[in-house]
Amino acid sequence: MGNTSSMLTQYDIEEVQEHCNHAFSQQEIVSLYHRFCQLDRNSGGFISADEFMSVPEFAVNPLSQRLMRMLDGLNFKEFVAFLSAFSSRTTLQQKIEFIFKVYDLDSNGKVTFDDILSVLRDLTGSSMTEQQRQKVLMEVLEEAGYTPDSSLALSDFLKILGNSDMKMEVEVPID
Repeated sequence: MGNTSSMLTQYDIEEVQEHCNHAFSQQEIVSLYHRFCQLDRNSGGFISADEFMSVPEFAVNPLSQRLMRMLDGLNFKEFVAFLSAFSSRTTLQQKIEFIFKVYDLDSNGKVTFDDILSVLRDLTGSSMTEQQRQKVLMEVLEEAGYTPDSSLALSDFLKILGNSDMKMEVEVPID
């Protein structure tokens, strides 16, 4: 599977399915493989952050710069695992774990007030003032029982977002 010019075997497909907790059907994995090969311009078996930025929907995403650190140098199996967070077959807990990684900028297992505020800046741009962002964030944290001095662990994210009706899905077109 390292060389993108080779075709996927049934074993490869099943291995990728297992790696992404069966978030995608075998047909979807084959379609994702074709897309991966298109993105892997130098056929090296890995997608760089720059190659990922060639996807228009990704390039315009306000969080694309944050996601870049999670994407650079992905092989096909890692590419599918990354995308599995957006599958309708992925559990809410798996989606929350993905979101936590986006917020945990320094990958230390903790998300601070400033980490969340930084994401809010990316998401809101100039549509909110800094004071408005801080106020909204403080109210949300206080409602959940936290203070601006709190460092949130993954378990806190699960507690806060665990009852939400989060929709974070993309459809994989079948070739």
